[in-house]
Amino acid sequence: MPFTPFHMGAGIAVKAAIQSRFSLLIFGWAQVLIDLQPLLVIITGKGVYHGLSHSYFGATWLALAAAVSGKYLFEFAFRLIRQPQFLPISWPVAWLSGFVGAYSHVLIDSITHRDVKPFAPFSQINNLPGRVSDSAMEIFLVFCGLAGCVVLFILRERRRKD
Repeated sequence: MPFTPFHMGAGIAVKAAIQSRFSLLIFGWAQVLIDLQPLLVIITGKGVYHGLSHSYFGATWLALAAAVSGKYLFEFAFRLIRQPQFLPISWPVAWLSGFVGAYSHVLIDSITHRDVKPFAPFSQINNLPGRVSDSAMEIFLVFCGLAGCVVLFILRERRRKD
């Protein structure tokens, strides 16, 4: 599901579950970094569409990059738009958000795309495609996102009333 918002449904659900211990922005940044490889293949017409970036090996490096760059990038953005209540982004939050973002992306795409090799370069085997239909996965992720939004809204309203 490259370049779709469906991956964010999982992130919104996690955000609702653990709130301030998770950065939805860093999670989303990890999604973008992983899908740079397919974007380059689309632009150039060369390379493997779901290559090493869509493996846990590649995702590990991209999670590290998302956590480090995302922490500084989004802290800068929060200062720029004068939103100090979101500062600082702690390192545990950055690491967790980057890794959940990267690894969930690989897992979801491993289920929905036959060309994803989640354990590359060590194995070319992927037994997950076809176990869940693309539409079922999309519905599940939309449900996760909607449920997460409802929970976040309820929590925000409770805090506002206190």
